[in-house]
Amino acid sequence: MISTEFPRDLFMTAAIFGIAAFVWAGWGQERPPKHWLWRVLLVIVQLGGVVAGGFGITLAVRNWRGPTAIVVGGPPFVAYMITFAVEVVAIVVLAIWAARRKRTDLIAPLALAVVGIHFIPLAWVFAQPIYAVTGVITTAIAVVAARVPDRWAARSFWCGLLGGATLLAVGLLCLFAAT
Repeated sequence: MISTEFPRDLFMTAAIFGIAAFVWAGWGQERPPKHWLWRVLLVIVQLGGVVAGGFGITLAVRNWRGPTAIVVGGPPFVAYMITFAVEVVAIVVLAIWAARRKRTDLIAPLALAVVGIHFIPLAWVFAQPIYAVTGVITTAIAVVAARVPDRWAARSFWCGLLGGATLLAVGLLCLFAAT
């Protein structure tokens, strides 16, 4: 499930997914359920994200001269840049669309769905099957978050708690697989 051919890429995955977990769990603080335990769980995901991000970037820098699936200027790099650009544009367009329709409650699930979908082609770009699994899981979380009633908690809460925890778990798996 996790290819260990490119440890540097795994360390960068831990760094990026860790910071993403921190950000998503932070967005989840928008309106969690009333009980204090939910905020604590979000903070745990955030702290885990900071730890994974810190170790990931430190180890990526120490292994920077190691092999990578992405060589600047090569076809995987170009595919990555195109995928990333499409992701950013799609999130902005969908956020504007949701805001104009007075459905700002859907911005987090729409953004998480785009993030999840963008991981699927990146599985081939980085030769890393776990990206496709992450993409399917985060997209499924986004769909559920968009469909659950938002009376008990904001939709961003579900994206932050479940999406953030998923990214944290995969980031940590990649970190440990590379060491």
